[in-house]
Amino acid sequence: MTILISRVFAAAALVVCIPLSNAHADVSLVEAAPTSSTASEAVGDLVVSGGFARAMLPGAKVGGGYLTIVNPGSKADRLISVSSPAAGRVELHEMAMEGEVMRMRALKEGLAIAAGETIALAPGGKHLMFFGVAEPFEEGASVAVTLTFEHAGAVEAALAVLSSGATQAEQK
Repeated sequence: MTILISRVFAAAALVVCIPLSNAHADVSLVEAAPTSSTASEAVGDLVVSGGFARAMLPGAKVGGGYLTIVNPGSKADRLISVSSPAAGRVELHEMAMEGEVMRMRALKEGLAIAAGETIALAPGGKHLMFFGVAEPFEEGASVAVTLTFEHAGAVEAALAVLSSGATQAEQK
């Protein structure tokens, strides 16, 4: 009985988190979507690409963002903060099983990127969490973010807003 209840709660957590990860933008801060949602930005040895967010439900104040960070260099780095004019604050989060229960937790120490490593922030795993979103993100728009790394510094990127069920950036 306990295992069944735990699995029900784990499923419920996923159902709740999926819509929450569908948002982030202030209408006045939303721009036309870039011609390719697979555009990449470089800072130091790092390359950030494939950024996207999901369209939000009306009235939603919390949403998620996803991207890939590649470190082809010989030195480790760490994503230490993320900001966006479209949200009051942005945090790095991770979904992980704790026993029989799926939980979301903030990555307070940031996100380490080892030399030669590729890190994918994706639905159901590590992701950006936007809080205090003024207006829900609309499909076809984009959301500006600034990623700050411990060694490489800051880089600006645009997350294309895709459908609420998107699981990866669309190849164009």
